[in-house]
Amino acid sequence: MSTVSHHSPAPVAKPLPGQWIHGSPSSKHNTDPDLQTYWYDENTVILRQNKAIDYEAPFLFLLFGEERAILLDTGATASPEYLPLRRVVDELIESWLGRNPRNGYQLLVLHTHGHGDHVAGDDQFADRPDTFLVKADKEVAWDFFGFTAEPDAIRPVDLGGRVLQAFATPGHHAAAVTFYDPWTGILFTGDTVYRGRLYIVDWAAFSDSIDRLIEFAATHPVTHVIGCHIEMTRRAGIDYPVRTTYQPDEPPLEMTVAHLHAVRAALDEVGAEPALRVFDDFILWPDDDE
Repeated sequence: MSTVSHHSPAPVAKPLPGQWIHGSPSSKHNTDPDLQTYWYDENTVILRQNKAIDYEAPFLFLLFGEERAILLDTGATASPEYLPLRRVVDELIESWLGRNPRNGYQLLVLHTHGHGDHVAGDDQFADRPDTFLVKADKEVAWDFFGFTAEPDAIRPVDLGGRVLQAFATPGHHAAAVTFYDPWTGILFTGDTVYRGRLYIVDWAAFSDSIDRLIEFAATHPVTHVIGCHIEMTRRAGIDYPVRTTYQPDEPPLEMTVAHLHAVRAALDEVGAEPALRVFDDFILWPDDDE
């Protein structure tokens, strides 16, 4: 079995695409793949769903370790005809195994949270061999991570040599989880922090989660903060309306720790009472529909 090469203990930020697939002026003009795949490095893949299939166009993440890979989220579309997620993931794993041959390689499917645009493709993996799928509802996911007994714990997710750190960050969703990857230094924040409408169902919990993210980042080398959507334009404070399927003026997916501090400052400015407020890179959006 070959040894997987990986980054040093001090990860270095690598560039991401200046523009992702972002939809077409109309469905008849759509030429985007169902899933865009981008190898961030030789062990890390970022995927984006086609906006013509679903306007949410979430980002998904496939990370490879010595013994197993992890898929974070399964997209917004259940049908493999329209979102062939399992086929694409299988092809990516086959490609990786071609460079890193080994037997019995496994796949772990986890989620950043339980909203439909992040779990729709789960059933595509239900019968996949050597696969362990953890449903995203709070009871199941919390038991898997060990958060039921210790909600403030930071738990390892071991891929074999590559050990992610997972911790609960509720507020957008009761079962929201943030993942940190020490190989790349990426903090995967799901829908808790991204360039878009930050829908908040529990204002106090969300505020506490932002504090947790800032505290974590203060003691870990974070190269990028990466969420699961882009909803803002490059113009400060201007977002694309809900259900937009063509977003040619998207800002970068990646953010920095400074973005976490900006969300903290915005929460402080608004105060303890939930209120919809627009800021340059995001919108605080109280939402009672979890």
